[in-house]
Amino acid sequence: MKHIHIIGIGGTFMGGLAAIAQQAGFTVSGCDAKMYPPMSTQLEQLGIRVHEGFDEAQLDDFPADMYVIGNVAKRGMEVVEAILNRNLPYVSGPQWLAENVLRQYWVLGVAGTHGKTSTASMLAWVLEDAGLAPGFLIGGIPQNFGISARLPQKTPLDPKSVSPFFVIEADEYDTAFFDKRSKFVHYRPRTLILNNLEYDHADIFPDLNAIQTQFHHLVRTVPAEGLIVANSQESNLHDTLQRGCWTTTEGFGTPQGWHAGEAEADGAFTVFFQNKAQGRITWNLLGEHNRMNALAVVAAARHAGVPPEQACAALSRFQNVKRRMEIKGIVNGITVYDDFAHHPTAIATTLAGLRQKVGAAKITAVLEPRSNTMKLGTMAAMLPESLQAADAVFCYAGGVDWDVAAALAPLGAKVHVERDFDTLVTRLLHDARSGEHILVMSNGGFGGIHDKLLQGLQAA
Repeated sequence: MKHIHIIGIGGTFMGGLAAIAQQAGFTVSGCDAKMYPPMSTQLEQLGIRVHEGFDEAQLDDFPADMYVIGNVAKRGMEVVEAILNRNLPYVSGPQWLAENVLRQYWVLGVAGTHGKTSTASMLAWVLEDAGLAPGFLIGGIPQNFGISARLPQKTPLDPKSVSPFFVIEADEYDTAFFDKRSKFVHYRPRTLILNNLEYDHADIFPDLNAIQTQFHHLVRTVPAEGLIVANSQESNLHDTLQRGCWTTTEGFGTPQGWHAGEAEADGAFTVFFQNKAQGRITWNLLGEHNRMNALAVVAAARHAGVPPEQACAALSRFQNVKRRMEIKGIVNGITVYDDFAHHPTAIATTLAGLRQKVGAAKITAVLEPRSNTMKLGTMAAMLPESLQAADAVFCYAGGVDWDVAAALAPLGAKVHVERDFDTLVTRLLHDARSGEHILVMSNGGFGGIHDKLLQGLQAA
């Protein structure tokens, strides 16, 4: 089997899988409806052919040995129905990855409702900095690497050997239309980080208990000789582990386990394990959530053989991930940020981190409720509280059916809801003032709003 055609290649997971498959010697092509950076750029740079649309005709243009189907693909799509009617071989992305790549490596998985991409990026970088040259598949592009995925590399410590390590962002979303288990049950990690656990993905999970069940399926796959690094502050994780755990567990966020000292004015802090200092991290990442991510990474890296002090030094050289508080530009004293936050908890922690950085300066939050959960309005009641730290809130309601204005009414006069995208941009530009920080939050391209704002500010 040499040619795979990926249905839904534009997603961060499937796009990363495409890069890994190509490195492994497979011919790779794929299709998707819409493509936008950073994945469109990465696939173009790799020379991977991408077909726009989910039509049947592409099966004749890309006669593959295996069709790898992403969870964007649904029954009723022309290409899916054709694959089934023609009895063509197909498999889910996670299963293909597990069978063709992961089974030969020490897998370090990073799971949780929030922070998976940032934490997985940190962990991959710590191993890389230590000369361990890991493979990785991450739902974003760590700036230390410039790519979202690769196979394990030959190690500088022994150029004749290939790294045994593979870091993967372990997503709880379902696998495919024919496999409704969470993706992460396929990965079989030896080292597992459990960052947090909240209700999300209302389109596939009826309640929190259903998500906890999937997380417990993941816990069941970790060997007794492995390690689970779990957030000790999360009662939902505690309850999940109480269902049964057969693996050594280390907690973080508690004095009994891994914990962080007070952050200094420049963001530096000391990492402790069982009240003994292990190392010091000096970086410019914002917020308590990133300090928690760092604790989990230091613990997981130690399991892979990296001393904590060395891991802390590596994290001091970490450059974050694209679309995680990424500054897109500064014009006339106005800073425009791009962030992937789309769950109320992530929105609140992102705003808290920015507030810590800018003090009393004006923060304008710009939100696109684009995730499936947000479109359903499941988290609507939580949104006002999550946006409290902003001085002004602009929300684009063009893609949702519930009453966004009513949901955000508790924010009072500082909230502006628009259903027309161009009107939203015009209003933002009209209200912008020097010294302001405009934080754009969406898990999609948001109509290229960042460039439109920067161009409009430049023309003002």
